[in-house]
Amino acid sequence: MTEQTTQAEQTTQAEQTTPAEQTTQAEPQAGQETVARNTEPGAEQQAVMVPQPAEPPAIAGEAAPQTPQAKVRKDRRVLRAVLRWTAATVVFAAAGSSVAYGITSMERTDVPGLETRADGRWDYPTIERPPLPSGSPGPFVESNKAGAHYADLRELLLPAPKGAEPDTSLRGDDGWLDRKTFLAQFAEKSDRDSVGRPLTANAVRHIAARGWTTADGTHTRIYLLQFNTAAAAEDVLSGNLVSYDSVRYALSGAAVTERDEEFPERAQVDDITRHAYTESKPYGAEQVREAYLSAGDTIALVVQSRKGLAKAIPFQQTVVLQSQLLG
Repeated sequence: MTEQTTQAEQTTQAEQTTPAEQTTQAEPQAGQETVARNTEPGAEQQAVMVPQPAEPPAIAGEAAPQTPQAKVRKDRRVLRAVLRWTAATVVFAAAGSSVAYGITSMERTDVPGLETRADGRWDYPTIERPPLPSGSPGPFVESNKAGAHYADLRELLLPAPKGAEPDTSLRGDDGWLDRKTFLAQFAEKSDRDSVGRPLTANAVRHIAARGWTTADGTHTRIYLLQFNTAAAAEDVLSGNLVSYDSVRYALSGAAVTERDEEFPERAQVDDITRHAYTESKPYGAEQVREAYLSAGDTIALVVQSRKGLAKAIPFQQTVVLQSQLLG
């Protein structure tokens, strides 16, 4: 009886409690979290007070401790950032590895221009292609049907190596060489006439040149001849200047030439056609090496001569670096 009476009194008191008082009584106390307990469909949910761990007292000067949920979100952000940077690092590392493999897998003489010891290579300054005018394509971009070099031709000349004495006779007027000076390097007058005619017929636009002499007596000359189109340049080169085994017209001091078999094929530069020759024995006072390069609308002629023997390594290095500038 007593228990039944007590329960009845509690029920009566609950019914008499105002809604505001019910709300106040339903609020969790400090350190408790309300969790909804699901019951069967149609049944009301009962609020169960779940005790929560008491937070430590705040210390002056210290930041409030992060809740586990905030810490998880932060950890996830850090993890995502780490994964993104890791992926980027892997991509760059893979690209770098492929470049390094392409170089280290070749013989030293196959990659002229790299810094080495005691193989006779020259110390060239840092070499960079000149910038293109705004909106202009490179010479070997598919949209550039003429194969035109839009950069200043004079800036496409290979700079002299450190310590070399410049050849002032090739500076020309404001950096442009006249046709007569270019043709003067061919031995016979008839040859000069024969070379000059296709230059006129194909409307050579510019001739730029640079030369120098190094401490060992090697004299280097580089000529760049620019035409209106790659087709015109190729017509002059293949039809008038070179053949497979030798040049068509001899330079002064190199009456007879032959294909340079010492030039490594693996040093070939993409998009550049190279024809390299060396003076045949017996040499005169100097040995001469020469190479014609076909690079879009431009023909390059690289000539090196030296008393006794013209060394192969500096010649290969110079030809490849000039090829890269035109590429």
